[in-house]
Amino acid sequence: MSAPASADGSSGGHYLVGLDLTGRKVVLVGGGSVAQRRLPNLVAAGAQVHVVAIDPTPAVESTPGVTVYRRAYQGDDLVGAWYVMACTDDPEVNARVVADAEARHTFCVRTDDARFGTAVTPASGRHRDLQFGVLAGGDHRQSAALRAAIGRALADGSLTVDDDAPHPPGVALIGGGPGDPDLITVRGQKLLQAADVVVADRLAPPQLLAELGPQVEIVDAAKVPYGRAMKQEAINAVLVDRAKAGKFVVRLKGGDPYVYGRGFEEVQACVEAGVPVTVVPGISSPIAVPASAGIPVTHRGVTHEVVIASGHVPPGHPDSLIDWAAVARLRGTLVLMMAVERVDVFADALLAGGKPPHTPVAMIENGSLPTQRVLRTDLADAGATAREHDLRPPAIVVIGDVAGFTDAPS
Repeated sequence: MSAPASADGSSGGHYLVGLDLTGRKVVLVGGGSVAQRRLPNLVAAGAQVHVVAIDPTPAVESTPGVTVYRRAYQGDDLVGAWYVMACTDDPEVNARVVADAEARHTFCVRTDDARFGTAVTPASGRHRDLQFGVLAGGDHRQSAALRAAIGRALADGSLTVDDDAPHPPGVALIGGGPGDPDLITVRGQKLLQAADVVVADRLAPPQLLAELGPQVEIVDAAKVPYGRAMKQEAINAVLVDRAKAGKFVVRLKGGDPYVYGRGFEEVQACVEAGVPVTVVPGISSPIAVPASAGIPVTHRGVTHEVVIASGHVPPGHPDSLIDWAAVARLRGTLVLMMAVERVDVFADALLAGGKPPHTPVAMIENGSLPTQRVLRTDLADAGATAREHDLRPPAIVVIGDVAGFTDAPS
């Protein structure tokens, strides 16, 4: 089948339209990588998705909300369909699907050659509640590249929407990642760009704040008044007060809000005050920082557990909730956070609990940043090494066999 032609013999253009597929049948013929890429957006749109494929990929078969038929395509598969995609690697099958769909007055995308379908899929993106699509005459690389450029420009504010409505008042707790500003999540970046107020931790990537417009109020959480004992309460008050004043407030933290970030305390304060709050997980430092130094916190045949421990109080302190003797007996990976000032104390506790003195230790300072520094030693010498090389926070201490791994990709 050929594409419809205009009066001068050239192929007609495409009419860009949004389809309401909620509760409506959509059929994908073929279960390979192309179908795999299309499924998430179709499911998110609320479609009743049916996949017909002789050998669908495991990812296609396991997609929630999708009905899969493991067999060859049959014409009756299109009964009741509102939208069809021919996604097989067999041109003859795809041509047949397009012809059957057209006979039923059902639009059909042909993914192997868009010219011979009756519809094309735009490269689509989302910014807040805005969706946009790009068509490039079947040139998928060009449309994808432009989609990415538009998405970046909307996210960083270089492209604005004139009637862009402000974000509703409320609070978003966002994990900024381990330090590198590129490691914030896509959702975190989008919400940060929508903020009226940003309450930032000391470990939040400062470059992210530099990209904000002059209209955004930035509150340095490290300088919130009332003294150390009242600091968290004062931070909670800032979040609640600004939100109740009609502002969209972003609480920007380093790492992940729920990993030694006191994020849940701030969620509780917002909920108790009746302020809408959402949590955007971040790339967590105790996992990502070792990775940035070439250290996997788990490795097959080496470790089956990871313990992430806080070093803000020493072993034996009345406020300590950690059984250091039990931790010492574990054979896996121990990641210490906030332990720079007491490396020797924690090493002594682990040695006293029976941890072998030759256990590898890696201390990673300024993880993921250009100034990252890695000190490698063993448990017996960990404290002396930290002092000798003047280890400074922020730093993470990794203890266990994986800390001795050095053959990491560059």
